[in-house]
Amino acid sequence: MTTTGALPPAQVRSARTAVVIAFVMAGLAFSSFIARTPALRDGLGLSTAELGLLLLCMSGGAVAGLPLSGPLVHRLGPGRAVLAGALSMTVGLGLLAAGLATTLVPLAALGLVASGLGTGVWDVAMNVEGADVERRLGRSLMPRLHAGFSLGTVAGAGIGAACAALAVPLPVQLVGIVVLLPVVVAPAVRRFLPVPEAAPDEPRSGSGVLTAWREPRTILVGLMVLAFAFTEGSANDWVAIAMVDGHGTSETLGAVAFGFFVAAMTVGRMLGGTLLDRFGRVAVVRATAVVALAGLLLMLLGGSVPVALAGALLWGIGASLGFPVGMSAAADDPARAAARVSVVSSIGYTAFIAGPPLIGLLGEHAGILRALFVVLGALLLGLLAAGASRPLVR
Repeated sequence: MTTTGALPPAQVRSARTAVVIAFVMAGLAFSSFIARTPALRDGLGLSTAELGLLLLCMSGGAVAGLPLSGPLVHRLGPGRAVLAGALSMTVGLGLLAAGLATTLVPLAALGLVASGLGTGVWDVAMNVEGADVERRLGRSLMPRLHAGFSLGTVAGAGIGAACAALAVPLPVQLVGIVVLLPVVVAPAVRRFLPVPEAAPDEPRSGSGVLTAWREPRTILVGLMVLAFAFTEGSANDWVAIAMVDGHGTSETLGAVAFGFFVAAMTVGRMLGGTLLDRFGRVAVVRATAVVALAGLLLMLLGGSVPVALAGALLWGIGASLGFPVGMSAAADDPARAAARVSVVSSIGYTAFIAGPPLIGLLGEHAGILRALFVVLGALLLGLLAAGASRPLVR
């Protein structure tokens, strides 16, 4: 797939707004029901361990969707691929609602697989579109797009909390999201950048995914994304527990520390574009890795609650830019963007699957603060692989 020539600035700005909507809606769709996992567990009569296995269905679907997304974006274009992912998510949430209403766990599991599959395709396609818009604007946009995803997760969590407070059954909430997704996403993707039609006599090329898996730079960018995804995911899952179990605070302060981390990461993504334009990807990624390292050490070794809270802030800032920069780097060449973003996402998302059980297992034997020292290894990997994010010379 190749990009089109110069487009009117108004059309590019319209596409920018559309891809922001895609990122926000992706975050909202994901978090609106994740925020109500206790209701999901109780509605299906599951134990906590059984709930973990059920949620693994969504992760498995996402992992399956990521390698398929490159060929799909190559064949359909980012707009149609985002819509396909959103529709898969819509069907999946509908099946999950039906599973809850009938207390059929297999039906709910099937719904989560379909939701995860849609999430994987949606994620790659909107990143490819975001990178194309970023190139045409001539300035860094990807961090703000990922900040939009973060804001969407906050909005989705708010919807879930409000529905829980009002005693709205989870199946009813899911039906509302099922109706909302296509109504918002379908009009938005129509404003994505146009995909050029191949000439009738032009041979159809493959998606290039297999070739991308053999490219050293692509693999290194994937490892960089893996490192920062592990850094981000570890905080998402364990910062609150680190405060409660490691520093002996209340659950309220644990939630405050998590809020510090998420807020700092969102602010870092909102402001990161300016830093990237001024200092370049490699310098900024390395600097944020050092900031994350400082925050992690304050959290683990600071010895007091205020220092640990300051550590959560620095950890969030440091974790904010590695993932979106990796998406930009993977999409530097428009002709290979879909394949490379698919490969980089497949590598990076491994962290979100392997990270929580790894730290949980270590924490069970050594304590949560000691277990989180494994994040130091991820940050070292991010530092070493950051050079791969240097823009391609075209």
